[in-house]
Amino acid sequence: MSSFNLNKGDRFSLSKAAPGLTVVKIGMGWNPNDQQGGPEFDLDVSAFSIGSDFKIPSDSYFTFYGQIRMGNKIEDKIEKGLFRPFTEDGAIIGAIDDPDGTRSDGDDDEDMFIDLSKVSDKIEQIIICCTICKYPHDNKKDRRTLDLDFGKVNDCYIRIVDESNGSEILRYDLKDQYTNEDAVEFGRLFRVGNSWEFEAMGRPHTGSLQTLVDMYT
Repeated sequence: MSSFNLNKGDRFSLSKAAPGLTVVKIGMGWNPNDQQGGPEFDLDVSAFSIGSDFKIPSDSYFTFYGQIRMGNKIEDKIEKGLFRPFTEDGAIIGAIDDPDGTRSDGDDDEDMFIDLSKVSDKIEQIIICCTICKYPHDNKKDRRTLDLDFGKVNDCYIRIVDESNGSEILRYDLKDQYTNEDAVEFGRLFRVGNSWEFEAMGRPHTGSLQTLVDMYT
């Protein structure tokens, strides 16, 4: 199956494209437009699993690097000795933080796994987000990170892969020109009856991760 390239606002039926689809990998990548001696870029992937009220039902449904709990090493999805965040329904295994945005050719900077068959009935959609980590939450406590935004990031993308066979189903490249925005709702998985679809959102915000937390909690 060939991959589909989406544009902002496009909707795509995962269930029609890949009948029987169960576990998907959400891969994201980017290339920071670093300046020599400048602040370190650290982009983070997170997910908000929300119900009909557009809120997460509990803290577990906010999946991000700081929510890691022990005991969630799941088969070969988890690198040996590393742990990832996960939702209480066991449907989402979140990303491991990659602080420098470097990757080998063909690899994603960060990824998460979603078992669509396990998503709780109280969840209507899963919002996939990307944010820039800033002072004082950055690793080096560098105040210069406060000036970082998505205008300084190149080649940012999200893709969905059928984990059962490794085939890429779709890809969405972020093409908008940004100025001071430091958080982006990249896309959302949502239910349509018993099927799942994906929408390429590309909706930017300022206020980094906290803005999204305030929206969905």
